[in-house]
Amino acid sequence: MFLEVKDLIKSYADNLPVLKKLNFQLQKGELLSFVGESGAGKSTFLKCLSGLEKIDGGEIILNGKIISSHNTFIPPQQRKISYVFQDYALFPHLNIRENICFNLDIKFNSNFDSVVSLTNLKSILNRYPHEISGGEQQRACIARSIIREPDLLLLDEPFSNLDSNIKHQVRDEICNIVKKTKTTTILVTHDINDALNISDKILVFKAGVVQQFSNPTTMYCKPANCYCAEILGDINKLSIGKKTFYIRPENIKIVKHSKLSMNAKKCFFQGKDYKIIGLYNNNIWSVFSKEPIKINSKVCFEYLEEDLIYFDNGCSNFFTE
Repeated sequence: MFLEVKDLIKSYADNLPVLKKLNFQLQKGELLSFVGESGAGKSTFLKCLSGLEKIDGGEIILNGKIISSHNTFIPPQQRKISYVFQDYALFPHLNIRENICFNLDIKFNSNFDSVVSLTNLKSILNRYPHEISGGEQQRACIARSIIREPDLLLLDEPFSNLDSNIKHQVRDEICNIVKKTKTTTILVTHDINDALNISDKILVFKAGVVQQFSNPTTMYCKPANCYCAEILGDINKLSIGKKTFYIRPENIKIVKHSKLSMNAKKCFFQGKDYKIIGLYNNNIWSVFSKEPIKINSKVCFEYLEEDLIYFDNGCSNFFTE
């Protein structure tokens, strides 16, 4: 494995652990999305990886070398890890060329032309950060990072300051860049769509504990527990006897006639379809429709049993490859 995190523990002054025996592995070139609510410990984890924080237990092994443990601490400047922040962090008094090459070791100079071409920055190299768009600034940050050939690239909410009309374009461009350069990457994001669309693996985190670690398809279709199911998108709750099942709205089909039905309470247009909110078996449900549905009208639907999600132990934690 290229990156191994073993039983990682991090606590602060009150001795309450922020990270509680965090474990996972990544192959070289994989992109991992780190997903969790605010305060879950995502930023603390990145600081531990980069060396901005020392760990209190466990090990971090990168490219076969222990970089953090109880007895070992490799300082940040020796870790071959690049860090890209959400606020771009470009020097305002330097143009884009100078920002990319700032404090660059001479051995990486030969990478300049290929990196500039890959990040599509050639036309703005002589401009200053305030003269270019947010998306261009973030691409410049990526260029400054990958020109140094890092073993690991850390992206901390890199798209959160971008306008929605360019966010997806920049996201896909950055994903393409790290894949072409085979740069092992960890993305911290609050946007589950980013995680599902570009990741090789997703790690869902809550209160310092890993809830699930798997590929996006498994994560979405077979969530480990209630928390993972809900954080990954809309989910409907269904009680059958003494058991509670869950089902995604997109797995429910609206039909003309069925024994299953609910009354529409709300109808939202979402661009390609309509989201219908109603009450079924005392639970709030959402389904999708190609056509608008009148409020208080009857909505008949059906679903396949194979699309039901059931947790044997309620909302217990689970770890899966």
